[in-house]
Amino acid sequence: MQDIQKGPAEVSIPIDRVGVKNLSYPLVVRYKEDGVQHTVAQVDLYVDLPGQFKGTHMSRFVEALQEWEGILDYHSFRKLLRDVQSRLEARRSHLSFRFPFFLDQKSPQTGSPGLMEYQCRFEGSLEEGKPNMFLSVEVPVMTVCPCSLAISDQGAHSQRAMVRIKARFEGLLWLEDLIEIAQRSSSSPVYAVLKRADEKYVTEHSFANPKFVEDVVREVGQQLREHELVRWFKAEVESYESIHKHNAYACIEIENQPV
Repeated sequence: MQDIQKGPAEVSIPIDRVGVKNLSYPLVVRYKEDGVQHTVAQVDLYVDLPGQFKGTHMSRFVEALQEWEGILDYHSFRKLLRDVQSRLEARRSHLSFRFPFFLDQKSPQTGSPGLMEYQCRFEGSLEEGKPNMFLSVEVPVMTVCPCSLAISDQGAHSQRAMVRIKARFEGLLWLEDLIEIAQRSSSSPVYAVLKRADEKYVTEHSFANPKFVEDVVREVGQQLREHELVRWFKAEVESYESIHKHNAYACIEIENQPV
């Protein structure tokens, strides 16, 4: 049959990314310590398209994903990038997996278990055999305002905040490592289950450790800058202010030199 996609384009302009978006696909994610987690990802697959071709072959993206092993790690992701690039006869391939990742986080005093959900993203591209891999995570935390604490006779305003980390890396970078960096940079982690003894501990601990968004993002940035696998990162902190109409925001973006 006639291959319309390989025919000439009416407008000969190269396309940076063309492909399929928002495919739901079952995914297996490895834990750092041991074992795996089964989740569901929203998947985007793209390639570049030269200006002389009318279109790409959308079914080949889906076929590549269907034949992929479905276990998400550095090596399997790179293999899928190569397969998409080969099937579509492209110079560049791009992939993105967005998925929820759950960790059992025990409360700080009673040890009560509760599942915490983190929105994650694994994305990357391949060009001339060279991969670029990015791992992203959103981590809810708690912050106590240092200014409010210093000027008030009693109490201070506190609120949840979101730490967002996106890191380009080489080797084996774990989601748990990024989550831990975000949590220890804040006034306190947040928990799924807290008993009264836990609430007392979290309140006292966080008020003894007040942080502006500037403090949180700098501590996240320092840890990422010193991480041996991270080659570039963007760290963002957004505080959902409890007494202000606005949100507070801070961002750091740094290119790391290879070790």
